[in-house]
Amino acid sequence: MPDIVVMFFLLGVVAGLVKSDLKLPKAAYDVLSLLLMLTIGLKGGMALHQSMGPGLFSELGGVLLLGVLSPLLIFPVVYYLLRLSLANSASLTAHYGSVSAGTFAVALAYVQGRELLAGGQVTLYLVLLELPAIVFGLLIYRKLSGKNTGSTAALWHETLTNRGVILLVGGVLIGWLYGPQAGEQVTGLYTNAFYGVLALFLLEMGMVAASTLHGLQRSHWRVIAFAVAMPMVLACLGLSMAIALGLPEGSAIILASLTASASYIAAPVAIRSAIPDADIGLAMLASLGVTFPFNVIIGIPLYHSMWLWLAG
Repeated sequence: MPDIVVMFFLLGVVAGLVKSDLKLPKAAYDVLSLLLMLTIGLKGGMALHQSMGPGLFSELGGVLLLGVLSPLLIFPVVYYLLRLSLANSASLTAHYGSVSAGTFAVALAYVQGRELLAGGQVTLYLVLLELPAIVFGLLIYRKLSGKNTGSTAALWHETLTNRGVILLVGGVLIGWLYGPQAGEQVTGLYTNAFYGVLALFLLEMGMVAASTLHGLQRSHWRVIAFAVAMPMVLACLGLSMAIALGLPEGSAIILASLTASASYIAAPVAIRSAIPDADIGLAMLASLGVTFPFNVIIGIPLYHSMWLWLAG
């Protein structure tokens, strides 16, 4: 049986496919996403409290390198093999080089449910892997198209100051400064409600994923194949980096799951404003309609099995 939080996602998919009138108000979804980001940051910061070793910075440097290599691998695939336009190739590069906070939350729940060892710094993986690909995708488009998509400084500012990054980094800092005991009266409320918030978040994500599938056409088959195959390729890249860094089992699974994921929040916002020629619907169909369900239902347990095989 899949984890219980995954069943909420499947319930949302079914509700969306049968066109049920079930839906979460936008304000409720916004609150859930904010709570989820803040809780993930707090949990990571509290785990880091009094446990920051000298190898932390080399580990985070390896993860950042992974965030740089991923878009460089993805762009030639979508541009030359899928034969998409430059705008859509840059868009998919940004979406698939970046990562999904929802996938991270499910992977974290998977690891914690099995009591696998994972360091508190895994929350920082999310931040380090989310940012470079969005910038790289836009820089590739700017270079090859010759179009000015705005200043790089403005792009970095927009990327670094989005609400997800602010809540994640702020949560990590607060959790790290106060630890699990000193801040229990505040942090306990969030951390104890993590699974409940995640379940409702996934219910909404299931309905949104189902809505993207309504626009599925036969001509999309290459993008659909990419949306299933690319996560497994990227997961292998993440697992290789995990082995090189000597990460524990839980951290390795989370890194592989993150690398295999695709952004459906930060990247669409950046691409929509910077590359107006890109088909955001196509990117959302691939990232949220195909890759997110694949990772949540099949991918994370698959990456765990791959890790067990690679680690001997």
